[in-house]
Amino acid sequence: MEKIRCGWCEKDDLYRKYHDEEWGRPIYDDETIFEFLILESFQAGLSWYTILAKRENFRKAFDHFDYKKIAAYPDKKIEDLMNDSGIIRNRLKIMATVTNAQKFMEVQKEFGSFSSYIWDFIGGKPIDKRPETLADVPATTEISDLISKDLKKRGFKFVGSTVIYAHMQATGMVNDHIKSCFTRK
Repeated sequence: MEKIRCGWCEKDDLYRKYHDEEWGRPIYDDETIFEFLILESFQAGLSWYTILAKRENFRKAFDHFDYKKIAAYPDKKIEDLMNDSGIIRNRLKIMATVTNAQKFMEVQKEFGSFSSYIWDFIGGKPIDKRPETLADVPATTEISDLISKDLKKRGFKFVGSTVIYAHMQATGMVNDHIKSCFTRK
């Protein structure tokens, strides 16, 4: 019997693997949360498929998303990234990654972990929406608006409400798998 999945992931094996093994699963460790925050910020204006296809290149280029290293990137590293055809070469997004790494550590210092900070917006437990179809899945919510606003106030870049809602979905803060999707079982 064939597995029923959320319709967005039927494109190919890369999407299916990501959907089946990662998307919507709660993540509480700061390292993975940071990785998704950066990947989602690079995705702004592009397809998630583009980012997934380049994910390993991003990991190599950005020191496996070691935010302590990224926060201290010198100008030479920025230029190296701008010349790396394996990633999205957008100077504003690359610079935002450095800024976001710095701000990420500031949040860690204030809240003990970034995970504690971001999960506190929803009381520490995933929101299970149980949409019937993909049409029932929003691009933003009041909570993503609130998180986005707070992150921007703290100096984060490329963290609009749509980016944050996608981050919430990716890290399992919200479960938007459709009701019939096999991952719900």
